[in-house]
Amino acid sequence: MHILLVDSDVAKAHSMEQFLTGKRYRVTWCARGLKALDILRSEPVDLVVMDAFLPDISGLEVCRHLRAEGASPAAPVLFVSARASTDDRIAGLEAGGDDYLPDLFDLRELGLRVEALLRRSQEARRRAVQADVTVAGMKLHTGTYSVEVSGREIQLTPVEFELLRYLMLRAGQVVPAERLLQDIWRYYPGTGDPAVVRVQIMNLRSKLEPDRARPAYIKTVYGHGYMIPLQISSFAQLAMS
Repeated sequence: MHILLVDSDVAKAHSMEQFLTGKRYRVTWCARGLKALDILRSEPVDLVVMDAFLPDISGLEVCRHLRAEGASPAAPVLFVSARASTDDRIAGLEAGGDDYLPDLFDLRELGLRVEALLRRSQEARRRAVQADVTVAGMKLHTGTYSVEVSGREIQLTPVEFELLRYLMLRAGQVVPAERLLQDIWRYYPGTGDPAVVRVQIMNLRSKLEPDRARPAYIKTVYGHGYMIPLQISSFAQLAMS
């Protein structure tokens, strides 16, 4: 597995590189965001571990470019940053990141997050040969990481794809955020931040919903979780036509 490590702190990057190499990953390190984009455009990468704030362009901008351009589309992005407030984590997730790890972490935690993201990415690739999923007027194309809604084909990030697929396969069921953190992000019970789920649901709604104030495809059942209905209402269908 090839990991691109992007961090301008040489000591921290060296420590992470040694740890990940010891786990038998192939690691390419660079210190600048623009260099990271060059690498991502020119060679396959399985995972990006990146500081959210770099000297030239921010890791957030790198991630936005990566998602917009479709370079290494199946590569998850794990942000690692000293800025660990809720607002900082949300900014990283809104930029297209899959997970966000505060800078003051144990390297063993880094290993667990890397393993979880790579495992989910591998599972997604294996499912790419499986049948498409159709629920409530949405058709999820497993081979292209996209969803078709009202005649529009919408490209999804890896985590958006996995989250939408998970909910579509459980249409009609309310799924708690805690369960999503465990099954999608592979967090141990009680350790994940519900904001991770909330932001990714918001990202999906921004792509799917004609009116995010009245979501038709992904419902929030307050105090319980999220649900995709088995079919959308006639009012929602009219609004989308």
